[in-house]
Amino acid sequence: YTPANLALQCYFGITLLGKALRYEIAPSANYVKAMQWLKRAAALGDGAAMYNIGVLYERGKGVPQDYLKARNWYSRAAGYGDVDAMFNIGVLYAYGQGAPQDYIRAKNWYNQAAALGDDLFSVGMLEEKGSGVPQDYDYSDAMDWWRRAAASGSARAMYNIGVLYSIYGKGPTGESNYHYEYAKAMVWFQKAAALGNGSAMDAIGVAYANAQGVPPDYVKAMGWYRKSAALGNTDAMCNIGVLYGNGQGVPRDNAKCMRWYRKAASLGDVQAMFSIGAMCDNGDGVDFAKAMEWWRRAAAAGSARAMYNVGRLYGKGQGAPRNYAEAMEWYRKAAARSNDEAIFNIGWLYDHGCGVPQDYTKAMAWWRKSAAAGDGLAMCGIGTLYANGQGVPQVYTKALEWYRKSATAGDGEAMLRIGELYANGRGVPKDYAKAREWYQKAAHSGDPYAAAAAEKAAKKLPARN
Repeated sequence: YTPANLALQCYFGITLLGKALRYEIAPSANYVKAMQWLKRAAALGDGAAMYNIGVLYERGKGVPQDYLKARNWYSRAAGYGDVDAMFNIGVLYAYGQGAPQDYIRAKNWYNQAAALGDDLFSVGMLEEKGSGVPQDYDYSDAMDWWRRAAASGSARAMYNIGVLYSIYGKGPTGESNYHYEYAKAMVWFQKAAALGNGSAMDAIGVAYANAQGVPPDYVKAMGWYRKSAALGNTDAMCNIGVLYGNGQGVPRDNAKCMRWYRKAASLGDVQAMFSIGAMCDNGDGVDFAKAMEWWRRAAAAGSARAMYNVGRLYGKGQGAPRNYAEAMEWYRKAAARSNDEAIFNIGWLYDHGCGVPQDYTKAMAWWRKSAAAGDGLAMCGIGTLYANGQGVPQVYTKALEWYRKSATAGDGEAMLRIGELYANGRGVPKDYAKAREWYQKAAHSGDPYAAAAAEKAAKKLPARN
């Protein structure tokens, strides 16, 4: 083979790979052909081909996803000085893909890439997250790395400097280095956008939509979102959908909103999948079966909220026959990802014996987890378990304690229950005046039974002279 043949083979492989990744047209055929051409070029020592073979294995395109093989191919490419391959090896180590998670090795690979001219973006990421290095609460080290990378022309670093200014503000000491300086963030976003960074374009749109450092302007927001979306940024596509859905800067148009969400979803955007499900669940033309379908897709991609919503539909019998056992399974998946609503509902299923044997002790355990996250309904549930002696000894004073916590969180039922305790002298001296006071609070919060209870308590008050 001549050098020209080698270049041609690599060109064919990368061209096919690019088409497959960008357009998803007959992906399996394109990826397989790309792999064939790339392996021919790799066998002749082409580092770029080795790198792209690693990309295919990492993404599972045309071959089963295999992070170990991806890392091996990236390592071979790195041996030829491919800085992108070095960077990707760092990513695999950082996420524990194809090897045990190792932030030190990740940082070493990022540093190697940086030393050869790649940007210092991910070194800054490790500093910012405190992964394998001391936690940088004031983000000064991350900012330093990204400023160095930005000085060498890295648009990603410029974008991340903007992110630091716009999002991160306070460390554990309460000191603010950046004070959410949106104006400075905008400067860096614009620098990155000028270099073609789609995320920065989207961020500028977000700034205009939310009046962050600039006057609110939905028309300008839409313009920046469209620029970003044209580069394939799915966040921007979702944001365009939001503007159409809310009628901000454009006439309200749910059909266009849905089209943009679908476009983002077709590119694998989980938030878009979730939003389509939400539109099917409570938008124009409710279709619970389609909501179930889209939330299942989002759940398969790791969305805890989607997992919860699939469980909720099973629990209500919407989009599928009611099945509490299935609901419990989906709630558990969501709870494993710290979804607070799912954690509460698991407790509810145990409390009511739906889909599982009734178990007040387990209900208490799950509601305590939910209450620790600030859920007022869970606090009320714990109070009721103490009031009824279910799974725990009957202790009205503890019931009152938890009802008060729940009431402070705004739960109307807890206010009603406190009124009942005062009306019946349980855990507190009987006091109809206080009972009426709590019933009235519950009524004002919207509890349907509280007004009648308040009237009943008022009748038992002693007459005034």
